[in-house]
Amino acid sequence: MKRTFLAASMLGAVAVTAHAQSSVTLYGTLDAGLVYSNNQLGHSNFQQASGSVSNTYFGLKGNEDLGGGLHAIFTLESGFNLNNGQFTESNSIFNRQAFVGLKSDQYGQLTLGRQYDSMVDSLAPISAAGYGYGNNLAAHPFDNDNLDNTFSVKNSVKYTSANYAGFQFNGLYGFSNAAGQFSDNRAWSVGGSYSNGPLNVAAAYLQLNNSGSNSNLNGAVAFGNGDANIASTLQRTYGVGANYAYGPATVGLLYTHTQLDGLQSINVGGTVLAGLGGTNLHMDNYEINGRYALTPALSLAAAYTFTDGKVSGSNGTGDPKWHTATLQADYALSKRTDVYVEGAYQHASGELGSFGANVAAINSLSPSSTGNQVAAAIGVRHRF
Repeated sequence: MKRTFLAASMLGAVAVTAHAQSSVTLYGTLDAGLVYSNNQLGHSNFQQASGSVSNTYFGLKGNEDLGGGLHAIFTLESGFNLNNGQFTESNSIFNRQAFVGLKSDQYGQLTLGRQYDSMVDSLAPISAAGYGYGNNLAAHPFDNDNLDNTFSVKNSVKYTSANYAGFQFNGLYGFSNAAGQFSDNRAWSVGGSYSNGPLNVAAAYLQLNNSGSNSNLNGAVAFGNGDANIASTLQRTYGVGANYAYGPATVGLLYTHTQLDGLQSINVGGTVLAGLGGTNLHMDNYEINGRYALTPALSLAAAYTFTDGKVSGSNGTGDPKWHTATLQADYALSKRTDVYVEGAYQHASGELGSFGANVAAINSLSPSSTGNQVAAAIGVRHRF
């Protein structure tokens, strides 16, 4: 009887230990508010919006301790519109991330599935639009450098190093998955960052080949189903940035360059600009941003970006330019819940080749019919 009781106790202890070595976490962000804009397609608009500041999503992440500093990990993450409950990408449940892999405490992690590229992982935290600030309205025109994580890369294998005295690097390759078309809708990126006390420095590179390809819809990046904002034959994006914290203040500087060759389509706040075949658009984004904590609960954030564009190709030449500025006040009701008010302004100038005058297009809103657009947002955000 004593032996039976002892054996049962040992089995119970093993079961409890095994359970303690594994974990699954539900997490996410809910962001909803009201947005007024003075000009969308020629009309003013007062609308309820989802994700004016932070994307609305939920996710599951798991970690199993395999011993010896090795872990099995997974992430499943889905973005959706809080106003109507629809997924942000049609016919896709886990439209942000869906991957599984192994993580070593000493050597880093290797994962496979749908994942974010190095621009998002390394450089976005320094930008106003990235998850360091969570300010979607402040994204660069068309989110041309993906710092606002508009898309993630499918069919991808990704390595992220461990943190070596503040330095961390990563690399990703997204397969086309098409027989005989290895480069048709593929992606790859590399990036790195260094953090030492108040200083953060980062750099990254991303290349997409034939993104939004009509001949390979199952490749690395898709355009027509609500995923990527831009479809082009070749996209090269790179950038560098740094920010510095001094007491309650943080200031960041950022530069990115995006080269769009063989541009096909651009999705601007749900309005698709088509008929761009034969157009090349190169864009340089210069951003300065800052945040100041007036109190532990109340903070102010501001950002300004100058985007200098060049148009070439069979549709003519042009020099479009965009000036984008945002100002935000945020008040934390608790560690998880905050309310915000924000203003955004964009001024566009120059020509888009044979397509005529450039127009303003604040991120997430339909474009203006003129070179100016103003938006004001008020909302509530909850993280869990």
